[in-house]
Amino acid sequence: MKKIYLLLLIFAGPLLAQAQSDQIKIAKLQYGGGGDWYANKTALPNLARFCNEQLGTQIDEEDAVVQVGSPELFDYSYVYMTGHGNVVFSPSEAENLRKYLSSGGFLHIDDNYGLNAYIRLEMKKVFPELEFIELPVDHPVYHQKFDFPDGIPKIHEHDNKPAQGFGLIYEGKLVCYYSYESDLGNGWEDQRIHNDPQEVRLKALRMGANLITYVFTQL
Repeated sequence: MKKIYLLLLIFAGPLLAQAQSDQIKIAKLQYGGGGDWYANKTALPNLARFCNEQLGTQIDEEDAVVQVGSPELFDYSYVYMTGHGNVVFSPSEAENLRKYLSSGGFLHIDDNYGLNAYIRLEMKKVFPELEFIELPVDHPVYHQKFDFPDGIPKIHEHDNKPAQGFGLIYEGKLVCYYSYESDLGNGWEDQRIHNDPQEVRLKALRMGANLITYVFTQL
């Protein structure tokens, strides 16, 4: 995986992050099983644009896609996964994803409604020894550039359950963040798609920016 070097200007309070050479690359994960991995097409470009404006990052705003079993997975330090339905990882894909995550990569799983039952089973193929744990509200992901004292914000209604943020911790490090009953990606999308109020979209984008900040300051 390409090493991303960051300049942290602590004295100003907010984080300004910038790669020394190439643009930072983030991507959406393409997986098998028939689920709509391609959902939220405008989400990542909008999140990248927001981070570039608010954090001073240089994130490529292209809607990049990477397959779970591809060696190109290692070109991305943050990979976003979404969908509503079935997910299937082959043994080789699960092995590739494990190598990616255990060597410094980061996976953000964002339940777009209906993903929960499938992704928990498939991530057991990746890390059979790990369980998703709910991250406490004092976890650093909630206290980066933007402060979320109550944890992950609720963006879409779904089953009217509270939004939750779960994590997989590998050798003491958060390698996978799972946003459940929140639907951050829908909040990142163009306003015309879901007609979310600007205040709601801003919460989603700020939480996404926190995740990006967290990922690139852990490298």
